[in-house]
Amino acid sequence: MDLKQLEHFVMVASEQNFTRAAERLRIVQSGLSASIKALEEELGTALFIRTTRRVSMTPTGRAFLVEARRVLAAAADARRLVDQMQGLQRGSLSIGLIQGLSPLFDIAQMLGLFRTAYPQIEIRVTSGGSLSLIEGVRTGELDLAFTQFIGSVPSGISAWMLACEPMVAACSPGHWLAGGRDVTLGDMIGETFVDLHPDWGTRQLIDRSFGEQRLQRRIGFEVNDPSTQLDLVAHGLGIALVPKAVIANRIDEQAPSLVRFAELAEPEICWELAAVFAHDERRLPVGAVTRSFLELLRAAVPILDELEAEADFGGRAA
Repeated sequence: MDLKQLEHFVMVASEQNFTRAAERLRIVQSGLSASIKALEEELGTALFIRTTRRVSMTPTGRAFLVEARRVLAAAADARRLVDQMQGLQRGSLSIGLIQGLSPLFDIAQMLGLFRTAYPQIEIRVTSGGSLSLIEGVRTGELDLAFTQFIGSVPSGISAWMLACEPMVAACSPGHWLAGGRDVTLGDMIGETFVDLHPDWGTRQLIDRSFGEQRLQRRIGFEVNDPSTQLDLVAHGLGIALVPKAVIANRIDEQAPSLVRFAELAEPEICWELAAVFAHDERRLPVGAVTRSFLELLRAAVPILDELEAEADFGGRAA
């Protein structure tokens, strides 16, 4: 038997009529009848009971229909896989990034690994705030994004957590907070804050943390990149809440350091970096190129294996 015979059989079973089935298959009825007859002869049993008005399946036919549909579905999956693999020779990958990834995740190294594995794929990179990047993934403008994730995972979106960093209070060297421990949000209410714009995930996380404690703070500066934020802090214009890895990286680069930090009291505010991508109805990453990139990512970042049982391709709320 061949796939065409199985397709003919499934169509006749669906229509329960040779004429309508032939019309849908766009073949002559005599050819369809001959195909079904040849299939029955090969199997050595009747699959249909034919009358002048309708066609019904035999018990064997009903059992065979289940397997025929399974085989056709597997063949369709195989065709899609081949199409997707061919797409890896000529496709593109569009990635969105928040600023300040380097202390937490080496995106340049990751893109280099992907370029080596798939040299024909065009890679496009754009930067933005968390909300705009996640929306870009949702609408299909971006294949995936590396961004901070806040709140619940939207429908049709998955998030793999790559890093979880405690937030610390960054300040100038002479500030009373410098080197402090167990600092509460209430302790900082009288300070001027240097913040990122509201569409940044970091800003949303901080706003939510203060809101949960019914505290209001004074925001003196709003900027659109972490480097400028820390420059303002270094010159004593205010303090800022930032991921610990970011401030530690800044301190390592400067001698003597122009920025210090204080550790916050428990419960800590956790800043989470995620790889965000769209998934299909089976909760698999959409597109062969995206899937291939995520396979490399999973191999490169051990924490993904630890979170796999929890994430299950659907992510988890930050």
